[in-house]
Amino acid sequence: MRQKHSDYMHWSKTQSRARFNLATSGVAPFPFHDLPVDLKKLEINGNDSYGYAPLQQAIAAHHGVDPDCVVESAGTSMANHLAMATIIEPGDEVLIEHPAYGPILDIAHYLEGNVKRFRRREENGWAIDPAEVRTCITPKTRLIVITNLHNPTSVLTPESVLREIGDIARSIGALALVDEVYLDAVYQNTPQTAFHLGPEFVATSSLTKVYGVSGLRCGWILAQPELAWKMRRLNDLYSATPVHPGELLSVVAFQHLDLLRERARGIVEADRKLLPDFLAEQSKLSAISTLWGTTSFPRLLNGNADAFLERLRSEFDTSAVPGRFFEMPDHFRIGMGVNTEMFAEGLNRIGEALG
Repeated sequence: MRQKHSDYMHWSKTQSRARFNLATSGVAPFPFHDLPVDLKKLEINGNDSYGYAPLQQAIAAHHGVDPDCVVESAGTSMANHLAMATIIEPGDEVLIEHPAYGPILDIAHYLEGNVKRFRRREENGWAIDPAEVRTCITPKTRLIVITNLHNPTSVLTPESVLREIGDIARSIGALALVDEVYLDAVYQNTPQTAFHLGPEFVATSSLTKVYGVSGLRCGWILAQPELAWKMRRLNDLYSATPVHPGELLSVVAFQHLDLLRERARGIVEADRKLLPDFLAEQSKLSAISTLWGTTSFPRLLNGNADAFLERLRSEFDTSAVPGRFFEMPDHFRIGMGVNTEMFAEGLNRIGEALG
């Protein structure tokens, strides 16, 4: 039987809550009343076709691509599912980074891909080493999958490395799927989407993590027009008709994207200022420092991380994501960008729990 569930999502929905919630992965929700929207222009029903043209155009303009390359989806997770389901067949080889965001692996297993792995090594700052990717590919590799910013570490993969990944994919007739849902959390000199680097790239993203409007479920895929059309046709089987009020509100969000981003940026940067001093004081933790993103991925140097996190939640009312969901059981992921006062106290309680 193929896998038909996500252990991480089940944990997130049922066990991640705490007064001091550092198990988040995105920024604080943007208040609806702060979004300049005319409620009289909202409609429940729209034109049930292959994409809402104003939203397609807004996404395309955001990335500097042709609207024919844009495929709407219900968030990034659905974008990843739709992209992989279109590209691979059961038994096709899929090469995925390690550590990886759990639901990406879950999708590949659900689609019955032959999953292979290449390592991002902690001693190398969690960076992608193209030489290691080359050693792991085979003529059967159909798809290479990475996240940028990397989930869970927030490490940025530079364009030069992405180009090498593209060269590797092209050399065997494969594609490279880049989940870029965190990329806009690089607040200075924000990189362009990898989609611009060549036709072998497919990129996914959404407004869910960096902009605080997760409830709109505004996600998308960037793919070459022929492949994009296949994805739209396949999506008829998954979510044939989008929620039109969500499309309308998403267009408004794109019209005020700088407002949403700057509000979140203030919180993320305030949290990030607290993190280095905290980590420097913790002799029982080790973590790679990163400049951007909403997550950090410390390693517990001694002891059982799951037991530590259970005690952290039960005795200190503080939560973080167990590293086992990223195949790194001695690590845990903490999230930034929700509330700096809460984040500061959550760090303080982690320190107390470490003793």
